[in-house]
Amino acid sequence: MRLDRVTFNPKQMNGQPCIRNLRLTVKRVIELLATYPDRTELFQEFPELQEEDIQQALIFASSYFEDRVIELGNEDKVIA
Repeated sequence: MRLDRVTFNPKQMNGQPCIRNLRLTVKRVIELLATYPDRTELFQEFPELQEEDIQQALIFASSYFEDRVIELGNEDKVIA
């Protein structure tokens, strides 16, 4: 898939990857997904954002993760 909606401009948003040259960074889109689990509400608050923007932001962000196993703690522990 070609990520044509993720753009870079060193003069905009400190060179962070943005969505379609908007002042909306990929990082911010990921944060918004966590804040607005209801996409209808998200699109109401950010009408310039489109479903494909979200898709490409997720693909772009996931490309930074390596396939490795990280131990997070003792699996036998139950946190209540």
